[in-house]
Amino acid sequence: MRRRTLLVALLALLLTAGCAAAPDRDDGSPGPVWRPEPGTAWQWQLSGRLDTSVDVPVYDIDGFDHDADTVAVLHRDGRKVICYLSTGAWEDFRPDADDFPASVLGRGNGWEGERWLDIRRTDVLEPLMAARMDMCREKGFDAVEPDNMDGYRNRTGFPLTAADQLRYNRLVARLAHERGMAVGLKNDLGQIPELVDDFDFAVNEQCAQYDECARLRPFIAADKAVFHVEYELPTGDFCPEARRLRLSSLLKKYELDAWRRAC
Repeated sequence: MRRRTLLVALLALLLTAGCAAAPDRDDGSPGPVWRPEPGTAWQWQLSGRLDTSVDVPVYDIDGFDHDADTVAVLHRDGRKVICYLSTGAWEDFRPDADDFPASVLGRGNGWEGERWLDIRRTDVLEPLMAARMDMCREKGFDAVEPDNMDGYRNRTGFPLTAADQLRYNRLVARLAHERGMAVGLKNDLGQIPELVDDFDFAVNEQCAQYDECARLRPFIAADKAVFHVEYELPTGDFCPEARRLRLSSLLKKYELDAWRRAC
């Protein structure tokens, strides 16, 4: 009986390890990161009490709002867990908000309490984003969803260029990979051809509404998932095309609570 108990315990340990961030190699460098395949079902919840009962293999949740115990519960249910972070905008409600100097804060990005960041200032932002990535890794997340990754296409208050955005987005991807986590490209459709090799999946909002979903094909061609959400279109208007393109598509409310309707 003791031998059987030990074997069960070892099996449980191995299964748990399989859901955690990629293990280090013998030389101490991170092992291969998780890469979700096209069509992988998911849940995206950034507000309200977390509903862990949705029967999907991937959850995308706020990295600050949830602790290691929550990630562990999702892992025990066989889920991979993505850590949502804003890497291109400052949020006044985050615990590290005071660590950002005023010189890197630009215009508001349309959401209360948020302002675009001067992504050219990697001397300031790299250590701040590295600390956020450390938080995700320490909580056991498998991947990172970095938000506001297309400041160069918006009125940020800074003269950002496409080259500035490419440099910063690759920096964000590197920080995640160095910590053994996968990383998704959020929106930034115009730079997908240049960035598809740097990211492990994509996250997109409203590509169907704006007739842009075909621009995500490079990720699908690379056998990488595209996690896609619409807010205003009925599922009948976007799901047929989403299924044809092999997108992982949901209808959600703008508040991104637990409610969802999958294609």
